[in-house]
Amino acid sequence: MSIVAAFMVPHPPMIVPDVGRGSESQIEKTIKAYEKVADEISALKPETIIISSPHSVMYSDYFHISPGSEAVGSFADFGAPQVKFDVKYDEELVKALCELADKTGFPAGTLGEKRPELDHGTMVPLWFILKKYKDFKLVRTGLSGYDLLKHYEYGTMIKDAVESLERRVVYVASGDLSHKLQDYGPYGFAEEGPVYDKRIMDVCSGGRFGELFDFDENFCQKAAECGHKSFVIMAGALDGQAVKATQYSHEDVTGVGYGICSFVPKGVDESRHFLAARLQQVESELEQKRQKSDAWVRLARESAEYFVWNGHEMELPAWVPPELLKVRAGAFVSVHKFGALRGCIGTIAPTKENLALEIIHNAVSAVSEDPRFEPVDEDELKYLDINVDVLGEAEKISSPAQLDVKKYGVIVQSGYKRGLLLPDLDGVDTVEQQISIAKRKGGIAPGEDVDLFRFEVVRHY
Repeated sequence: MSIVAAFMVPHPPMIVPDVGRGSESQIEKTIKAYEKVADEISALKPETIIISSPHSVMYSDYFHISPGSEAVGSFADFGAPQVKFDVKYDEELVKALCELADKTGFPAGTLGEKRPELDHGTMVPLWFILKKYKDFKLVRTGLSGYDLLKHYEYGTMIKDAVESLERRVVYVASGDLSHKLQDYGPYGFAEEGPVYDKRIMDVCSGGRFGELFDFDENFCQKAAECGHKSFVIMAGALDGQAVKATQYSHEDVTGVGYGICSFVPKGVDESRHFLAARLQQVESELEQKRQKSDAWVRLARESAEYFVWNGHEMELPAWVPPELLKVRAGAFVSVHKFGALRGCIGTIAPTKENLALEIIHNAVSAVSEDPRFEPVDEDELKYLDINVDVLGEAEKISSPAQLDVKKYGVIVQSGYKRGLLLPDLDGVDTVEQQISIAKRKGGIAPGEDVDLFRFEVVRHY
């Protein structure tokens, strides 16, 4: 046996009557759809239900799987301590999943349990399911800070673990949609909110899982979605399977999007190995881009690759053109993987004999010393997109009004503390955001007075 069905569901605590106290009547369509999901799960009689929840334990570089033999929880945090849960975990499936992760070097397992109690992203689905069906064990997993493709890969590993034990499993992907759909909602309105909801419901109701990768990270952040990565893990768990996809409901009356869909496997379909297809596409597109790269980017890439392969900085290549040897300037090297930042290190002012050496050194730092990320490994190199920003001279300014997020980078300085942010970055739309992020990078308190400097860059792709 394997995964016999999967469901995309929301998790608003208010949907539970003891929490909502009447307000749940606003989302009657969602309630009816949820009850249909519970009926279908009951009819399927799974041995195990896997729930991925955005509110379970989450790490930037690790997929957490809840350990132990059982877990309890309640809606006490939402004013309803009388609504309690006590579930048994499928220890054998968790063990199989962890062993597979260890064998393949995948960053997943049961380490680092912070809060063993069930989270509301898990309990809301359970509240509906347990009213109809109780003869199952649970596997609960969180999301991570990794990119979407890594989440899909995690889903394929879950699929392999399930099939190795011949378990009869239902997968439940818990996650709300946009939290910014209405002005009157608790999170306000953003124009990306309704766009996200329309796109995600169209993609999922059509079972077009490959398009889940097309959602830009910054777009998702602006839409304030909650469940996208959960849905991507689910898609990976159905990798290589034809599915019958059905939309049951979509509501946005509270300012938060709630969508429910079902996915029933219908047999092997070799055209639906979406991770393999996307990796091939990315590799091809990046190779074409590399062929067109200028000397600045070519040098950064050669430096990064040489360091990852050899463990030390390369010598200055003979092919470097004179324009990189005759000038000195600060430079930043930015590394992206699958559209997400993978490393960015640079110098505000020149520290090397020439710009070429500046780029070589900063490229090494970007792939090995950025404290936000693990060092890049060899397997990642073919998926890296690299650009170089050469900084102009910084000038002191008297007011934020003299900044422009598209044209100027900013340096904020308070005593010995200093933070920098490059111009024209995705997700940075206002001068206020730009200064705030630069302050945070420099360890400067939000209300602390700073001196402001601006600079222009020449960006090389």
